[in-house]
Amino acid sequence: MDAEQTFRHGMDLLLDGDFDGFAGLWADDAVMEHPFAPAGAPRRLDGGAAVAAYMRDYPNHIDLQAIPHVEIHRTATPGRIVAEMRATGRVVGTGEPYEMSYIAVVDVENGRFVRYRDYWNPLNLPASMRGAA
Repeated sequence: MDAEQTFRHGMDLLLDGDFDGFAGLWADDAVMEHPFAPAGAPRRLDGGAAVAAYMRDYPNHIDLQAIPHVEIHRTATPGRIVAEMRATGRVVGTGEPYEMSYIAVVDVENGRFVRYRDYWNPLNLPASMRGAA
């Protein structure tokens, strides 16, 4: 799979609740970065196992229901895309709506994520989730 196919497949796995499948798309030496993570939340995860551990808790906080907007931009760097997307769902603990826009810079090699910089705005989190980010 190329970078766009890998990214879209990953989003499908998340929507299906297949977090193990999503974690399986990460290279062993992959890096996930959250440059705008709030205090107390990880800004960098090193290795596919660290990403899997981080994602394991995701369904306890967010019931992801749709990704109604995805726009992929190809770059001059082989294997790199920039993805703009919006995700919707609900906050598990309160039932309140969840909606977040993201921009991700994604590098893929051999059908696996090797670097994923996830730019999201923690100030847009529902108040009930701000401590869980």
